[in-house]
Amino acid sequence: MDERLLDYSEKMEKAIDALYNEYTTIRAGRANPHILDKVKVDYYGSPSAIQQVANVSVPEARMIQIQPWEPGLIKEIEKAILMSDLGLTPTNDGKCIRLVFPELTEERRKELVKDVKKKGENTKVTIRNVRRDANDAFKKLNKASEISDDELKGLESDIQKLTDSMISKVDEAIDNKSKEVMTV
Repeated sequence: MDERLLDYSEKMEKAIDALYNEYTTIRAGRANPHILDKVKVDYYGSPSAIQQVANVSVPEARMIQIQPWEPGLIKEIEKAILMSDLGLTPTNDGKCIRLVFPELTEERRKELVKDVKKKGENTKVTIRNVRRDANDAFKKLNKASEISDDELKGLESDIQKLTDSMISKVDEAIDNKSKEVMTV
């Protein structure tokens, strides 16, 4: 690969990685501890991830168990989960907190699939913007006579191929997550 394309390739890869991270926070009816990644708990005045102050486990397919290392944190963790937009109600027994995932309705699954597609489309827009930036940069190089017209055509062709391969990765991610969400 031409070294002039590497920077743009990295930007596209980062967009796809961000999409994968977004997808881990979408719950598909099964318990996934990653949905707690964005939930922060006030731990001695500093916001901390739940995984940093408690043991998070999945004892059953539709349950997450959170066992804080300090019992005094139970109320803080409960409050943080209730304040988040997870749509889950925590229950505690004084020692640990349990999050039970209700079975998703067909309607809710369809909403989640729409969300999955929307996030995928946003990633495609980001990738296309990177392609546009690359083409603009290549045209500037051509205008400044640093590359020939033939090199410009080759670079534009290469960036298009790179864009196409990245977009197909996004399409694949959308399909996989949509199937996962729709699976009962």
